[in-house]
Amino acid sequence: MEIMELMKKIIDIIQNSGPSGVIFACALMSVESIIPMIPLVALITINMMILGKVVGFFVSWFFTVLGCIMSYFIFKKGFGNKFDKLTEDKQTINKYKKVIRNIPFPTLVLIIAMPLTPAFVVNIVAGLLKMDFKKFVIALMIGKLSMVYFLGYFGYSFVESISNPILLVKVVIVMVLIYGGCYIINKFLKLN
Repeated sequence: MEIMELMKKIIDIIQNSGPSGVIFACALMSVESIIPMIPLVALITINMMILGKVVGFFVSWFFTVLGCIMSYFIFKKGFGNKFDKLTEDKQTINKYKKVIRNIPFPTLVLIIAMPLTPAFVVNIVAGLLKMDFKKFVIALMIGKLSMVYFLGYFGYSFVESISNPILLVKVVIVMVLIYGGCYIINKFLKLN
């Protein structure tokens, strides 16, 4: 109950702050992708409660993707070359770097789409290993749809999502459809 009370207080503060409160919540979402200080489910839920389910969903999706892109560039530009120099003569690490850098597009989307995957870890690894930006961004845009939907719906109706297994079936169906769609997208865009 303490978490729900805290969320209600945060929602009240954001609602009473007007447009600047919503901007603050969106900025927190972007920062959360770099430094996970607040659970993303709370931020998505707050956006959906304040802005409505549809607008809150798209705003949450946009700022989550934006935060992941910022994190990617921070680690690619800030630490990528240093990481390469530290690991250039390490055979085993270079082997894993190549495997991760060349991860199949549908698999990357699936990893990003899973609600429990820590986004900041994916962003850091993609940035440090200088993963292809086009592949990373398209995977983010697709994968975050499922993840934001699940977390938003879960947070918005916490009790219902625990007692209603249909929600979990819907999420699994969405993830399977996204995974299958990724093969089609990959065929046309050749992202591997």
